[in-house]
Amino acid sequence: MKTKYVFVTGGVVSGLGKGITAASLGRLLKNRGYKVVNQKFDPYINVDPGTMNPYEHGEVFVTDDGAETDLDLGHYERFTDESLTANSSITSGKIFSEVIEKERRGDYLGKTVQIIPHVTDAIKEKVYKFEETDVDVVITEIGGTVGDIEGQAMIEAIRQVGIEQEPEDVVFIHVTLLPYISGSNELKSKPTQHSVKQLQECGINPDILVCRADAPIPESMKEKIALFCNVRKENVIENRTIKVLYEAPIMLEEEGLARAVCKQLKLEKQEPHNEAWEEMINRIKNLKENDLHIALVGKYTKLDDSYISVIESIKHGGYGNDTTVHIDLVDSEKINEKNVKEKLAKYDGIIVPGGFGSRGIDGMIETIRYVRENKVPFLGICLGMQMAVIEFAKHVLKLKDVNSEEFDANCENPVIHIMETQKAIKKKGGTMRLGAYPCKLKEGSYAREIYGAAEISERHRHRFEYNNQYREQMEKEGLEIVGTSPDGELVEMVEIKDHPFFVGGQFHPEFKSRPDRPQPLFAELVKKALERKKS
Repeated sequence: MKTKYVFVTGGVVSGLGKGITAASLGRLLKNRGYKVVNQKFDPYINVDPGTMNPYEHGEVFVTDDGAETDLDLGHYERFTDESLTANSSITSGKIFSEVIEKERRGDYLGKTVQIIPHVTDAIKEKVYKFEETDVDVVITEIGGTVGDIEGQAMIEAIRQVGIEQEPEDVVFIHVTLLPYISGSNELKSKPTQHSVKQLQECGINPDILVCRADAPIPESMKEKIALFCNVRKENVIENRTIKVLYEAPIMLEEEGLARAVCKQLKLEKQEPHNEAWEEMINRIKNLKENDLHIALVGKYTKLDDSYISVIESIKHGGYGNDTTVHIDLVDSEKINEKNVKEKLAKYDGIIVPGGFGSRGIDGMIETIRYVRENKVPFLGICLGMQMAVIEFAKHVLKLKDVNSEEFDANCENPVIHIMETQKAIKKKGGTMRLGAYPCKLKEGSYAREIYGAAEISERHRHRFEYNNQYREQMEKEGLEIVGTSPDGELVEMVEIKDHPFFVGGQFHPEFKSRPDRPQPLFAELVKKALERKKS
């Protein structure tokens, strides 16, 4: 089968759900038997989001092959259950860097290098990358909104794809807003009309409109939108606000999104097989209410998107244990020795997630001391594991001047230190230990029991690691090393046996969790939190 292309653009405002629309379509096409891959094209000039503050762009999602990407790739993976690669995350910065590098090498043979055709050709190369693979449909989301100056080259590139390919091989989907005006109690279509007009001025006529609305769209308005925006009425798709995120594919199926795409692309397998997904949604909607509370104690708590994969993974753990979970983001900067019990007493489980920099680490250390001494189920992720090692060295080993070299390079006891492979690296972007690495689990350990495997693979994003000089002291006092790199050199997991659930991982388990297949550490954390709640 010839590779087909779907492009998802947005207009009016950002945050309308382009990513969820693209991810949902991927799931619906997969449920029809097609091999699907999602891509995100971000117009910003950063090469990737790896050096951005999480408040700028939310979490940095990491792929198996070590790409630092936009958080939408997390949605794509969770919805389609397909592991993506670096070619699924493209930025203007990455494109411009490649073009300039080619120019410096003389690859353009003396030509004047221009946006058209050189930059647009580089963008199209990423779109066409899957042509010689088994991928049937490539779904490419263009970040930002139509009209953004930095996104013009990307819009032009996909316009060219529409001309280069046969009409039945390309679909343009435009996601817009139908604002609800409470004063007149009605939806307004004018912003959508203007957005489509702006897209048409770029040479693209959308085939399908996905209209975000907080109220049902009357048939008369669908007819009006179809007439003014030059699309078929059945291709005006209502995108309602829903309570359960993973219900989006079923909602969009009912609205006819996948049918419209299949018709335009002349796809033969049009019969959906959504039974398993529908069954999962039904389970989620009927979870038991156990008044279970889990705290995420971190440093980027002003924006949920900073920890979106961790939050979703906790929910997945709840799904696997047939329970709702109430999740709170707790600012570690506001926790100290005096108020830690007051701040955390109501929680049945606690996670300290990843992060960078010294801000808020004292509160993390007090949090970990509290969960260790009070037997509260605890999961430390990346920085969270490192803080667990520091806390143990401080309060159990009673070592003086304990720290990570990330925060104090001259401390007396650097129980966390810079990785050997990182010492000579000066550039920050894309230079950490990134991507999936194998981890050997110790026989008889709790971690091995949780995973049900002797060796696992998890994704990493860090420069600093457990200092092996302290292994013997730590293990003698009870902080057991239960996961290492295959050669035994790198410490990947620690746990305390005399505790219902005290586990730290140097990796990011949240990146591999799925709503229908919870990541084992999160499922076990919720299970132990439930047991604590009931006892």
